[in-house]
Amino acid sequence: MANRIVSVTTLTLTAFADTTNLTDATYPFLLQGGSSTQRSDILEIYWGGQSTSSATAFLILSRDSTVAATNSYGTGQMDASMDPSTAALAAPALTGNSNTTKPQRSSTLHLLNLSGNAYGGVVRWVAPPAPFGPTVYGNTQPLGEVSFSCFTGGSGIVGAHMVYSTY
Repeated sequence: MANRIVSVTTLTLTAFADTTNLTDATYPFLLQGGSSTQRSDILEIYWGGQSTSSATAFLILSRDSTVAATNSYGTGQMDASMDPSTAALAAPALTGNSNTTKPQRSSTLHLLNLSGNAYGGVVRWVAPPAPFGPTVYGNTQPLGEVSFSCFTGGSGIVGAHMVYSTY
């Protein structure tokens, strides 16, 4: 098991309708299994507003109906082990917000609505004890990828992180 954190320092959100391509570096992050049998448990999601005026951010954690390919990191985004003695995984989970095949948020598999005010608002969600938090299993849709993105009508500038465990 490896406990990891994916984070983005600052990001201007773009609002997307369900089942449309997410655009590179305009959503905080996604999480995809590194193999067909890998499991990742989401333990915490946090975002803080950095906008200079009131803006509602409709941030949704959702399973994706189209999974991303060739994930990479946008400016200010990183994925790091929480414990410096963690051994490298043979098939690490994939995170990022820039891709060659763009992910698409499912219209029927939203998991969390973490809306708030991007003008200094703070939203923190912590999973209840296992096995009750959202889980990613494998690396194909519908269970192998989740994205954290802004729903239609939302906007703002945010910083965010997600803590997850990969097995």
